[in-house]
Amino acid sequence: MSLRRIALSSLSLLAGLCLSAVSFAATVPAGTAARVTLLETTDLHSHILSYDYYKLSADPQVGLERTATLIQRARATFPNTLLFDDGDTIQGSVLADYQALAHPVPCDRELAIYRAMDTLGYAAGTIGNHEFNYGLPFLALVTNDRMHVAGVKPRRCAGPRFPLVLSNVFSAEDGQPIYRPWRVIEKTVTATTPDGKTVRVPLRIGVLGFAPPPIMQWDKRHLDGKVTVMGVVDAARKYLPQLRAQHPDLIVALVHGGLDNGPYTPKMENAGWYLAKDVPGIDAMLLGHQHQAFPGPHFQGMPGVDTERGTVHGMPAVMGGFFGKDLGVIHLKLVRKDGHWVSDRAAARSEVMPICTSKTDCVPADPHIAPLVAAVQKATVTYVNTPIGRTDFRMTSVFADLGNVSALSIVNAAQRDYVKHWIAENRPDLKDIPVLSAAAAFRTGFGGPDDYTDVSPGALTLRSAADLYYYPNTLAAVRVDGAGLKAWLEQSARRFQRIDPTKTTPQALINPNYTGYNFDQIEGGVHYLIDVSQPVGQRIRDLTWDGKPVRADQTFIVATNNYRASGGGHFPGLDGHATVLDAPDANREILVQWIRAHSHVTRADFGPRPWQFAPLKTQGPVTITAPTDALDVTRGDHVGAVRKLHDDGNGLATYVIDLGKKQD
Repeated sequence: MSLRRIALSSLSLLAGLCLSAVSFAATVPAGTAARVTLLETTDLHSHILSYDYYKLSADPQVGLERTATLIQRARATFPNTLLFDDGDTIQGSVLADYQALAHPVPCDRELAIYRAMDTLGYAAGTIGNHEFNYGLPFLALVTNDRMHVAGVKPRRCAGPRFPLVLSNVFSAEDGQPIYRPWRVIEKTVTATTPDGKTVRVPLRIGVLGFAPPPIMQWDKRHLDGKVTVMGVVDAARKYLPQLRAQHPDLIVALVHGGLDNGPYTPKMENAGWYLAKDVPGIDAMLLGHQHQAFPGPHFQGMPGVDTERGTVHGMPAVMGGFFGKDLGVIHLKLVRKDGHWVSDRAAARSEVMPICTSKTDCVPADPHIAPLVAAVQKATVTYVNTPIGRTDFRMTSVFADLGNVSALSIVNAAQRDYVKHWIAENRPDLKDIPVLSAAAAFRTGFGGPDDYTDVSPGALTLRSAADLYYYPNTLAAVRVDGAGLKAWLEQSARRFQRIDPTKTTPQALINPNYTGYNFDQIEGGVHYLIDVSQPVGQRIRDLTWDGKPVRADQTFIVATNNYRASGGGHFPGLDGHATVLDAPDANREILVQWIRAHSHVTRADFGPRPWQFAPLKTQGPVTITAPTDALDVTRGDHVGAVRKLHDDGNGLATYVIDLGKKQD
């Protein structure tokens, strides 16, 4: 038989099957109901195993291998399930960096995270912002996507065995989406007819996917001139009519973004609130990016949001945490009406299932996952133990919010050295401008009592460098004036809540809505005070450089990372236009080279701490949360007069800082 006749025969068979499905669906009586459960993982960040690469020990509170257990339990409990992934999947662990940077995975080998996910039967996934961190050629390779983008070689590689959708990122070369903008997935589900009979019926599920538009700023080096991005709401309006023309029974939006009810713009990072409000026709929304749980108290009080049932403007939605800590679940009821399936929103509800109900009560790991990645796990552990130097003091981010820069000064020193050498070799016109450096503590307890940088005295390894510099940013340097430098520090000082010195009840020092990785601490001869009794924008006092007051028109070069230089964190004046250096080298690799060059790192390698709190006598206690052993971990390093108030019972404790006493 000729190839043409085989193809025609196959098409005829496919058409016959489709007609059979349609005719079968048409016979489903009105009032038939189907319960469908959507399962979501999001922001896995390549946390496959329950393992801490910084401590080289098990960590039962993270890992897809434990989320897998929840997935299997959900499937055993609920008859009709579909599993989706919401992005930020391939980056974020030492194992991920090993496969992307140290020993890049070859085209014919599947990325470890995808290999693990393939065993779980995902229906579809989308692309998050961190998927772009390693560049488009790597992304195209590991996802087996033949995107028509400059610099990307079209070839067939070993990608995931589930489809990826992305509706709002396009090739600058031909204007076409770099991934399929929508998909229709077919699944047979069980339903109950009005007379109580159980029947099996076909269901067509349409899927859209969205990355946060600020990727063009965050990964400008990888994306500028290669892709374009459309706003989430705008892209949904573009492709929803095409998807609906395929007559799906249910439409699901995979939104790698969260909820924000500020004014909508096409560049909005967390546009889920507006997608639910302004784009009719979507039945359920899976959220991510914010590393929060929805439904949950973090979103309490947001208009149109039900944090008990898990709806946004009536649309069922879920956000399943991060690092595999949780499984997001949406329960839907579909009812047959006028020959179509209709989602009964009044019956919908969402929930977030944690892998650990307490620090010591976690579900067991799925035994099928670890053997799949055993070889790359072993290689990663060997890799992170490679020695590169020594230190005679502990470097920790515990109390970094109080000015303990033991884990930041080494990063700032490495960044400053790199920029100064680059200026000497490439930009002699900048040689007389002071070079400063900005660094933030990336791990400040957001993920629990173990989520802190902690490098012990002794050998420094690649694991130490990965702990000290958590993200795979590349180095950038920006030119700012004195006014811009002060504005930078004012933005950083949003990390603190305003303290009322007359208040007698406890006041928490840290603003829970301002992330630690946006609290930049700038070194290189600068010194300043932070007055937490003042409102936002008026907290930086006595800003000096080299012992002299900083003038508003004074020029500085500040070493930082590509995220900050291109607008990440919304720092005034930092939108890419002030950049004088967009380096090809990763900040972490620059840190590794600095440690190797210095061999033995001592406190004498760094200057004095750059800032202190302005003295403030308070009537009541000012509190901060830290690990229960924080005073021991940072003995000799903690700043100010800090004492423990009480243990919180979860590995953390509440401490009191006396802002009225002289700080170390």
